[in-house]
Amino acid sequence: MTLTPALTDRLDRIIDQLERLLPPTSAPADWSAQAFRWRREAGRGWLQPVRAPHRLALTDLRCLERQATEIERNTRQFLAGRGANNVLLWGARGTGKSSLVKAIFNAYRDAGLRLIEVDKDDLVALPDILDLIRDRPERFILFCDDLSFEASESGYKALKAALEGSIASTPENLLIYATSNRRHLLPEFHADNRDSRIQDGELHHGEAVEEKISLSDRFGLWISFHPFGQAQYLEVVRHWVERLAPTETPRTESDWEPIERAALQWALRRGARGGRTAWQFARDWAGRGAPDVMAQPERR
Repeated sequence: MTLTPALTDRLDRIIDQLERLLPPTSAPADWSAQAFRWRREAGRGWLQPVRAPHRLALTDLRCLERQATEIERNTRQFLAGRGANNVLLWGARGTGKSSLVKAIFNAYRDAGLRLIEVDKDDLVALPDILDLIRDRPERFILFCDDLSFEASESGYKALKAALEGSIASTPENLLIYATSNRRHLLPEFHADNRDSRIQDGELHHGEAVEEKISLSDRFGLWISFHPFGQAQYLEVVRHWVERLAPTETPRTESDWEPIERAALQWALRRGARGGRTAWQFARDWAGRGAPDVMAQPERR
C-alpha cells in the first residue's frame, strides 16, 4: 500500500489527537526537595516538590509539651533507624495536631527527614508512593491530614493495607502520621453496639465496632489532643501577639488586660479555645493595631 501525502498528513493528525488523550508522562521526582505533595492527573501520579513549606517551629506550640515529647521521641527513633511507630494524632479541632507534624518536620528536615502530604482521596495511590521511596536513603513521613472515612471508601482500604495489612512490607524508611477529629477515623453509631455481648464477664464488641476499631488500632502510637482551658488559651494568645506585634518594651499586665479580654470574646464567638483560634485572634489584633499602610484618598 502506497501512502499518499494526503493520507500521511491525515494519519499524523490522528496520532496527534490520540497522544492528547493519553495520560502525560510523569516527571521524575526532584529529590533535592524536602517536602512533597502527591499529585494526580489523567491517571498518572507524581511527587510535586513544595518549595516553601510552612516554617512552624516547636517553640511556637504552647501547652502541647506532652504531645510534642511523644512524637519527637518517636521521630528521633525513626531517624536513628530504631523501632518507631505510625502515629495517629486525634482529638478536638484546632488544638495543634497538624501544626505539630509540620513543626516536627521543620525540626528534623536537616537531619534527613522528608515529608509527603497525601490527600485522603489519593490514598489509593499508596502502593505507588511506597515503590517510589523504597530504595531512597532519606527518611519519609507520609502525612495524612484531617482523616475521616466511610467504610466503603477505597482510601480506607488502601490505608489499612499500608498499615501492616498488605503482603508487601512497608518500607523501613517510611512512617505514616495521620490527624483526625475521630479516634477511630470512622463515624460511630448507636446501632453499632447492638451486637456487643457479655461473655464470662468480658465485653465483646460486635463485627461493626471491631471493623471500625481495626483501622486506628494499626497505628502503634495514639496521641490525644483536648480542648484548651482558658489559661492555656490565653498563654497561646500572648505568645502569638508577642510574635506578630512585638513592642520595644515588655508589655505590662495592664497592657495585657484589654488584649486578653478581646481574645476571650473572640473565642466565645468562634465557639472554640485552641491554638488555631489564638493564632487567628493574634493575626486580627496585630492587623488592627498596625499603621494603615493603604494610601488615603487625596482630599480636595
